[in-house]
Amino acid sequence: MRHVHAVILAGGSGTRFWPASRRHTPKQLLALAGRADEALIAATVRRLEPLIAADRVWISTGTRLVEATLAALPTVPREHFLAEPVARNTAPCIGWASATIARADPDAIIAVLPADHHIGNEPAFRQALGTALRAAESGWIATIGIVPTRPETGYGYIEVGEAVTDGMRAVSRFVEKPTRERAEAFVAEGRYLWNGGMFFFRASVMRDAIALHVPILAAGLDAIEAAAARGDEAAALAAIFPTLPSISIDHAVMEKAKRVAVVPGDFGWNDVGSWQTTWEMSGKDPNGNAVPGGTVVVDAANNLVRDLTSGTVRKRWALLGVNDLVIVETDDAVLVVPRERAQEVRAVVDALARSGETDKL
Repeated sequence: MRHVHAVILAGGSGTRFWPASRRHTPKQLLALAGRADEALIAATVRRLEPLIAADRVWISTGTRLVEATLAALPTVPREHFLAEPVARNTAPCIGWASATIARADPDAIIAVLPADHHIGNEPAFRQALGTALRAAESGWIATIGIVPTRPETGYGYIEVGEAVTDGMRAVSRFVEKPTRERAEAFVAEGRYLWNGGMFFFRASVMRDAIALHVPILAAGLDAIEAAAARGDEAAALAAIFPTLPSISIDHAVMEKAKRVAVVPGDFGWNDVGSWQTTWEMSGKDPNGNAVPGGTVVVDAANNLVRDLTSGTVRKRWALLGVNDLVIVETDDAVLVVPRERAQEVRAVVDALARSGETDKL
């Protein structure tokens, strides 16, 4: 499939991973799951390689993150970094990326993937990816739905309909994040998948879908394209992109389009959403502690300790009589939080912003 390209969405801030994640080093640039020496975004690009080579990977990110992301992805061409002047959600981002790729490859088939997810079974992931790309080649807008392992209330869901081909089902509807009761019912029914935020389509199909369902967005993207043809894309992007409607691709297209298919995926997917996730995916001692080597542990269980300082002096960590904590140290900050409240770390970031401590953000 020589016309296949990948767009990696890499504009997030990852505030729930403070103090490791900062404005200029968001979570996708950190090694928070999988190999200790591989940033999440580097893993995302690497596991695509058997299907999509690095020279057909495009990175959608913010202007302030380009250099740091380039450093994490030395095999991706610099001209494939699409720097948005401001964040306007995923529909403008995907629309602009698709138009840019279509200039060089009008027959482009595009896979859109988040930069910050972890995949446990990479061969199974690539098999699902191949099925979704074949659906896109046939004119469908496709997604991969994650087979749920629990009644999760933090994800959107996809209700599956009739089988289209082997391994692919029609989408009946997209469902917003449910209540606990509804999530339990979804899992029990067996007809619902988690929405993992992955999308597959021909560039021409996405262009037509945006024109049909969000004409104001299509008009803005067309103006940027016209400027690009005149050699004036940078100025037009700076002027027009901030005026585009801030809308997700789910609301803009996926919930409205007619030919939408889903490939069920069961490959150890994790969205790496908080320090709790890092603890779950880390190697642990017999008492459930994920701690640096040599840590003294006395009557302590189920803790996560991450030493992210840059100094050469090796510290000796010691835990005594504490359970279920997250402790993260960087050169300029220390976080201590109960694991069950790890999703609330953004409150610390908000407090620092209110106090004007921008150097810690």
